[in-house]
Amino acid sequence: MKLRRSLAMAAAVAVATPVALFAASPALAAGTSVTQTQNQPTYAELAQAVDDAKKAYEDAVIAKEEGQKKVQETLRALDSDTHPLKAAALAAAEEAKEASAAQAAADKAVTEAEAALEAAEGDTEKAEARQALEAAESVLAGAVEAKRKADTAAEKAGTALDDARVAAAREYSLVQNAPAETLKVKKAAEEALAAAKECVREDGLTSLATGLPSKVVAGSTTDITLRVTNGTARTLTVDPLVFFHVEGEGKGAEGALTVEWSNGSGWQTLDGTGPEQIAHVDAMKPGEQREVKLRMKVDSAAGAAGAADAFALFAADASDVYNPCVLGPMKRYDFQLLPAGSKPGPAEEAKPGLPGDDDTRPGAAKPGTEAGHSAQGESSKKPTATGTGTGTAGNLAETGTSPAMASIALAGGVTLALGAGAVITVRRRKATGTA
Repeated sequence: MKLRRSLAMAAAVAVATPVALFAASPALAAGTSVTQTQNQPTYAELAQAVDDAKKAYEDAVIAKEEGQKKVQETLRALDSDTHPLKAAALAAAEEAKEASAAQAAADKAVTEAEAALEAAEGDTEKAEARQALEAAESVLAGAVEAKRKADTAAEKAGTALDDARVAAAREYSLVQNAPAETLKVKKAAEEALAAAKECVREDGLTSLATGLPSKVVAGSTTDITLRVTNGTARTLTVDPLVFFHVEGEGKGAEGALTVEWSNGSGWQTLDGTGPEQIAHVDAMKPGEQREVKLRMKVDSAAGAAGAADAFALFAADASDVYNPCVLGPMKRYDFQLLPAGSKPGPAEEAKPGLPGDDDTRPGAAKPGTEAGHSAQGESSKKPTATGTGTGTAGNLAETGTSPAMASIALAGGVTLALGAGAVITVRRRKATGTA
């Protein structure tokens, strides 16, 4: 679920050994707290907005392609002589042409009749010429009117054809710019979601351990209590993170420490090869505390070659409806492993150290972005049990850990060599969600 945090804790192992560490910049958003506002969209709403914008963009691209095909088909059809509008325009144009020719002929007849009247001699001849002129003028008047009507009809038919072409182009224009516009919306939605995915720090989300002495004798068992406190102003889904390590132990080697945690009805053994999430709680309200019991068994052969340095790391990863990645500060507890039979005398409890390099979390994945727990407000399918200790009793403990907590050597493209080897952490930001 939260590989970024896991890889960072693995890097903390490197800090405890004489190795070179090449780490990326902290994967935390600026600021130490996130203020929820009444009008702030939830992460689910932002994700839905991205999905909606993506769908709108895809639909717009399809609509543009279909619109382009349609307008081309329409224009081709309108250019065909068999199309009703084109055929009507051609016929009207032909009629207008014929009417124009008829008017020209009538006009010529009038001119000739006028010439004949002017050349006529005698009353009878002049009377006949005048009648011929009047007839020619009547024919011309009819031809002029016919031409006017034919021209009007031709213009109307041509306009109807042009209007059909314009309508087809206008219909296409409605979808022509849609991909560009919806792409802007899609990018804005993706940017908003990416901003919400950025890990944010909540210093009030604390994880403190009690009962771990600064010196532990081989062959002994130590009871430890991890107390997680939500000192923030927000209700959070919380996954405590723990890791125990002995300096010099390499990855895959049989460890000197066996650590178990109680889910309220039984004990669960940590894998021990990397950071693990335990005791999931769906909704931890502001001010609430949860406690989970752990016990650390030290192999009797531990420290046979002398005292060995070891440490434990504790932190709380969380999420809510607004942010899938909320990180509380990481605490480191250093202690020594003494050979069996040692008499350490009164030993103080190990003190939580400042986060320092342990809390840079290079390349850690964001909580809630992989196959782990959902943000607060969504039901979890993981079984839970009742926790113990101070504060409100709740479902802190659960069986198993996040399925995303895979081998640190493989997760996120990170190669680790613990102990005397070099540790190289290669940060590979994992894209979540797609857009």
